Amino acid sequence: MQSKTGVQAALEGKCPKCRKGDIFKFPLVRYIKATEMNETCPNCGLRFQIEPGFFFGAMYVSYVFTVGLLLISGLSLYLIGVESIWIYISTVFLLLLIFLPLIFRYSRIIFLHVFGGVRYDSTVS
Repeated sequence: MQSKTGVQAALEGKCPKCRKGDIFKFPLVRYIKATEMNETCPNCGLRFQIEPGFFFGAMYVSYVFTVGLLLISGLSLYLIGVESIWIYISTVFLLLLIFLPLIFRYSRIIFLHVFGGVRYDSTVS
C-alpha cells in the first residue's frame, strides 16, 4: 500500500508525522464540535501543539482564507449587480458563519503541516 502525500494528508486532516491519525476529534459535518482537536495523534502519539501558543500563528492563515472569502463573495455580488449594502453585509456574515469551522480547521492543519517542523516518518505504523 502506497502512503499518502503530504497534501493528501493535509486535505484529509491527518497527522503530518504518520499521515494516518486524525488531527480533529469529530468530522466537519458536526458543526458545533468540528473545532475540537485531539491533543496527540491517535496513531503515532505526536503532540499537535508543538509548544504553548503554537496555533496563534494559524490566525495568519485564517486571515488569508477570510479575506479570500470576502473578496470572492463581494466581487460575485458586485458582478451580479447587487446594490444594497445590507445584502453585502448579510451575505458576508452568513458565509463566514457557514465556513467558520472549515476555516478554523484548515488554518490549523496547514500551519501544523507547513510550520510545525514535523517530518513524515514512514516507519510509524
